Amino acid sequence: RVPVLIQSFFQHALNSGIRRYHVAPVLCQRAKVAMSHFEPNEYINYEKLEKNINIVRKRLDRPLTLSEKIVYGHLDDPAKQEIERGKTYLRLRPDRVAMQDATAQMAMLQFISSGLPKVAVPSTIHCDHLIEAQLGGEKDLRRAKDINQEVYNFLATAGAKYGVGFWKPGSGIIHQIILENYSYPGVMLIGTDSHTPNGGGLGGVCIGVGGADAVDVMAGIPWELKCPKVIGVKLTGKLSGWTSPKDVILKVAGILTVKGGTGAIIEYHGPGVDSISCTGMATICNMGAEIGATTSIFPYNARMKKYLGKTGRADIAALADEFKEHLVPDSGCQYDQVIEINLSELKPHINGPFTPDLAHPVSDIGAVAEKEGWPVDIRVGLIGSCTNSSYEDMGRSAAVAKQALAHGLKCKSKFTITPGSEQIRATIERDGYAKVLREVGGLVLANACGPCIGQWDRKDIKKGEKNTIVTSYNRNFTGRNDANPETHAFVTSPEIVTALSIAGTLKFNPETDYLTGADGKKFKLEAPDADELPKLEFDPGQDTYQYPPKDGSGQHVDVSPTSQRLQLLEPFDKWDGKDLEDMLILIKVKGKCTTDHISAAGPWLKFRGHLDNISNNLLIGAINIENGKANSVRNALTQEFGPVPDTARYYKKMGVKWAVIGDENYGEGSSREHAALEPRHLGGRVIITKSFARIHETNLKKQGLLPLTFADPADYNKIHPVDKLSIVGLKDFAPGKPLKCIIKHPNGSQETIMLNHTFNESQIEWFQAGSALNRMKELQQKSS
Repeated sequence: RVPVLIQSFFQHALNSGIRRYHVAPVLCQRAKVAMSHFEPNEYINYEKLEKNINIVRKRLDRPLTLSEKIVYGHLDDPAKQEIERGKTYLRLRPDRVAMQDATAQMAMLQFISSGLPKVAVPSTIHCDHLIEAQLGGEKDLRRAKDINQEVYNFLATAGAKYGVGFWKPGSGIIHQIILENYSYPGVMLIGTDSHTPNGGGLGGVCIGVGGADAVDVMAGIPWELKCPKVIGVKLTGKLSGWTSPKDVILKVAGILTVKGGTGAIIEYHGPGVDSISCTGMATICNMGAEIGATTSIFPYNARMKKYLGKTGRADIAALADEFKEHLVPDSGCQYDQVIEINLSELKPHINGPFTPDLAHPVSDIGAVAEKEGWPVDIRVGLIGSCTNSSYEDMGRSAAVAKQALAHGLKCKSKFTITPGSEQIRATIERDGYAKVLREVGGLVLANACGPCIGQWDRKDIKKGEKNTIVTSYNRNFTGRNDANPETHAFVTSPEIVTALSIAGTLKFNPETDYLTGADGKKFKLEAPDADELPKLEFDPGQDTYQYPPKDGSGQHVDVSPTSQRLQLLEPFDKWDGKDLEDMLILIKVKGKCTTDHISAAGPWLKFRGHLDNISNNLLIGAINIENGKANSVRNALTQEFGPVPDTARYYKKMGVKWAVIGDENYGEGSSREHAALEPRHLGGRVIITKSFARIHETNLKKQGLLPLTFADPADYNKIHPVDKLSIVGLKDFAPGKPLKCIIKHPNGSQETIMLNHTFNESQIEWFQAGSALNRMKELQQKSS
């Protein structure tokens, strides 16, 4: 296959009687297309994708979904790999790795400890998580560079030494940078952030993982993923009016809930797809993380081609056109579940509070809020984030703001704007959007995650004060944005956030309600309309990328032994070959327990490179079923109540192993592997729950812990915080074989329950070695 741009040459060669094998080398050389203009010598390999797809299609003898084509197209051994959706583990060869700065610290520390000289696949680090929103973009960025200098220097030098590209602070949010520069149709990319699926908006399989998974790929080791099921979402009709791409995923979240996508890829298809912009598709894929999906994806189409052209990648679009049959689903392919949404009938939605799957039409939210006792007055409206910070998003918000300004109005609520990247910031400044949003009362923040991940120095309320905020973000867990458990956060589209911020209340429905202008006259906001891409070329803004040198072997990487921000890792202890007897229960968690509950972000982000220091936030947000309180557990050895981390440290000091008991979908949310590293570091051995979120379960396995689930969910009620637990039969630990748990009650009585697990043979070896990294080193030693 050859790209369109050389078809005329090819035809001329044939017409001239030149034998095909004479021109093929020239054609192949001209057909090479770089994955990114930042990596001119790393090429897209659609030929290998095609070859693998054909091998698998012949084996399975059935039509394939798009997800299957790309996933199976990256198999390490397509001829022999056992393939069964939801059952088998696949060994895959992703094309590239991306890491944000908060998770990259631990990932790079683990890579350093592997002893390898250079990454095996193209990899990048993106500085977006450590910039706190406080005074505004430029001032906040200067402050972040100052207080995080040690961490930024570590990441920059580690990147240079090991061949990893480095995007400096101010570059923008990782997922927007990936969409602009690295994602492409058919790519398989893994990223150390749960919203990596954003790249599915460009037809790639982009999956959020923990740092240890990233280390495997960077080390050139096949990456394991349980063969995902595929949920099809058929889109019909056409988006129009106030309805936006965000409303699609808000609706899907309401249907599937926060765990309905677990173990599955969400694949959008149908005639309605073409009415959504490329960045709109990215928005939908991004927030698929909130339903537990492995990732989400759209088929390659003209909207993606248009975006690739506008971002300087027309050559990739031309190549994708040639291989398009492999970048869309086969006719007649079968999905494990199908949801159908008519975009012409879809209404604007707003989800929350406290969970992203509590879906409401915007038209209903005012009445629902009054009925539930939620504050209807909106204190702050916030637009941007990795989910909704595209040029189109900013344009639609500015279109709403312009109407208010024309009638003499500004936002009644405080209002903030977070551009997704330096390119977006520079372009909306040039095209006047930023000026309009400032004039309506907005504060433009740095190109970073900011309040979406809790990096917000909020001053307008006191902690414990009941209030409402509306955002165009993706998550709204308790305390996530501002560390205030009484903040009722709702997620919706940027244009609805803007309209509600102007009105100042949840009781306003922009589709039907009127505002009163400065002249006393009533007016209705018209549905916003804006270009999906700028008429001129994007303004790239400042150059914020650091290329890795060709040879980084002489680069020194500093980690001070007295640093409070960075700490070299020590290997975890190996399994001693014995059963886990008489473990204490650190905490029995009541209800929702996300990775925010297990390892809080916000002010704790500064310790992401120092395992011992960040372990002081272990499970401080989880609710103890014994007393209904957060960060208050009984020390079984002293009978005194105290903070969770202090109790865990006491048990470790006394040489006592401990376990955690959890509820449904334990570990949902962020991909942060610190939520697995911390319990392991402080002496934990087992996490027993009704069910796990996918990324967290894998992270626990990687660090040598045992994530186990109740064979009978009702057995959760048999365990009490004062009990002791024994996991027996570990010498016969095997895939598919449940483990026995003996519950020892204080009165001397015992009960036995069965616990399930999803370990395969290689993952059992991680447990036995003490961690996946330990196992990697064992294999290196055997091969040397």
